[in-house]
Amino acid sequence: QVQVVESGGGLVQPGGSLRLSCAASGSIIRVNAMGWYRQAPGKQRELVAAITSGGSTNYADSVKGRFTISRDNGKNTVSLQMNSLKPEDTAVYYCNLRVVQWWETEYWGQGTQVTVSS
Repeated sequence: QVQVVESGGGLVQPGGSLRLSCAASGSIIRVNAMGWYRQAPGKQRELVAAITSGGSTNYADSVKGRFTISRDNGKNTVSLQMNSLKPEDTAVYYCNLRVVQWWETEYWGQGTQVTVSS
């Protein structure tokens, strides 16, 4: 089995920074794509940022230039550095991993709350 644990998040003032991390452990051959999604109250879950195993990245237009996704393939971790945070970034953030054991399976983190407010 695979365990996915998120850390980070919390309350920050507008313009501040936070860093989210997500680690996968267990019987893992490799992790293919990794990503971060978020879901605000009353809204659908949306992709924030994604990174391939080769390091190619993709960002939502709303976070380009402010957020940076990175990964450590040796540790099966993915991080999201969030700078210049805005109130509209407030949401529950989820990591998403495509884990290869015998075949590829999608896993989600438990979610972490990010609140941007003065």
